[in-house]
Amino acid sequence: MKHNTRYLAPAAALLLLACQPQQTAEPAAPAVQRIVRNNMVEPESLDPHRITAIPEINILNDLFEGLVELDSHGKIQPAAATHWHSDDNRVWFFHLRPEARWSNGEPVTANDFVYSWQRLVDPATAAPYASYLQGARVAHIDDILAGKRPPQDLGIEALEEHTLKITLSEAVPYFPDMLFHNAVKPVHRATVARGPTWTRPQHFVGNGAFVLSEWRVNERIVLTPNPHYWDRSHVQLAEAVYVPVAGEIGNIAQYEAGHIDISSTAIPPEHIQDLKRRYGSEMTILPSLCTYYLELNNSRPPFNDARVRRALSLTADRELITGKILARGEVPQYHYTRIGTHGFEPQEADWHRWTQEERTAEAQRLLAAAGYGPENPLSFDYLYNSTDNNKRIAIALTAMWQRRLQHVRVHLESREWKSYLEARREGHYQLARASWCGDYNEASTFLNTLVSTSSSNRARYRNRDYDALMRRTLAAGTDDTERRRLYQAAEARIDADTPIIPLYGFVDVRLIKPWVAGYDTQNPISDPPSKYLSVRRH
Repeated sequence: MKHNTRYLAPAAALLLLACQPQQTAEPAAPAVQRIVRNNMVEPESLDPHRITAIPEINILNDLFEGLVELDSHGKIQPAAATHWHSDDNRVWFFHLRPEARWSNGEPVTANDFVYSWQRLVDPATAAPYASYLQGARVAHIDDILAGKRPPQDLGIEALEEHTLKITLSEAVPYFPDMLFHNAVKPVHRATVARGPTWTRPQHFVGNGAFVLSEWRVNERIVLTPNPHYWDRSHVQLAEAVYVPVAGEIGNIAQYEAGHIDISSTAIPPEHIQDLKRRYGSEMTILPSLCTYYLELNNSRPPFNDARVRRALSLTADRELITGKILARGEVPQYHYTRIGTHGFEPQEADWHRWTQEERTAEAQRLLAAAGYGPENPLSFDYLYNSTDNNKRIAIALTAMWQRRLQHVRVHLESREWKSYLEARREGHYQLARASWCGDYNEASTFLNTLVSTSSSNRARYRNRDYDALMRRTLAAGTDDTERRRLYQAAEARIDADTPIIPLYGFVDVRLIKPWVAGYDTQNPISDPPSKYLSVRRH
């Protein structure tokens, strides 16, 4: 993992500097080492093999620890593994930390990782991230996911209690960077065997810095330090609390009332200047390795027609969305891969230089050729999860399409978090608001999700040429120049087919109480785990 400050989006980096005036007075810090974060929604699950989204990942980063973790600059660091090596980037050896323990005191062993990875890819588990190890090219993964081999044939084995051997089908030089992700963190076999209730506080066993002490649905999740964690002496918080405060106004109100110490990113644009004036350095704006896009169901009408998909993309004004509707430093984006991702150099397509009038004329031509017009208007549902920003963007896009394409009818459908995720996962949608945040800082973390066999391919995109391009990126080995060229070709294929419509790159906007120490991160991939946080005395 490279130090990410080289890859910061310039607009967001400059805005960060502008948002740091000095605070003239600070409230008193809490008397105990307790920090409350707004996590926005009730988590779908706390099983690492059942989740896909940021709210769940935020909590699981405290409860489980992988072979590697990320420091405050987004660089991989030893975690459950102390060191690793490979002579050819294809066969890897990871040496586990002998002092690592589960929260019940049992040792963390190589067999725990073998079991967990086999559970991840077992079709019986139906893990949304089962294909993550396809991107990593772990040996036999394709046949296992296709049901042609048992999970036990996966290319991972325990050579001894604290040594793992992982065999890949192709050389992947950035393989260790991929092992921070929750999908490849270990779970405790005997605990999982209890069944679905294993993630309840009374049963939970993890290997992270914290354990699950309390879970009141739709109210709060309370984590306390894992007494057996190998680095327990550096964990300062007595409690890490996650609360599901949805909505922008509630987020701000709870912060101002002192009920939360770290807000969610749901800060409405119209409040930015006022909050900046009143709270000064308590507001932070940092780049985030995430892309906001529209997910089109390529397997269902009307979006099984590339002409229709492209017409919507041509008439979506990204600059208006970022500059007027959001206005917080978000970066307009025409590529799926987030600008600033390591190893990615965006190339401008011809139509990016067209005027909006030229784009609209081409979009109208495409829709007419697809058979849509006054007698047959284009009609579709637009699904989004219930937040004010998502609603604003959906309304703005609907207005753009109706004004520029005229014969368009859009039905906006807002759903709560779990229902929204399920609809996308099951393909019960036509167009959906979506976002993807990098699992590691390399372009494949975005581009692999559109490979035909990826379990993250919710757009149902299928293109053999695209799949072949992504396979060739691995054949490039350590030739970063060739891999970069292939990533550009993959993005050009996405641009031509328009299976999704990228809109902008995220920034992370939050209010953070002045007594919170350890949140000064330059990591664009994830929020700081609670093991790095503490309450500052002053």
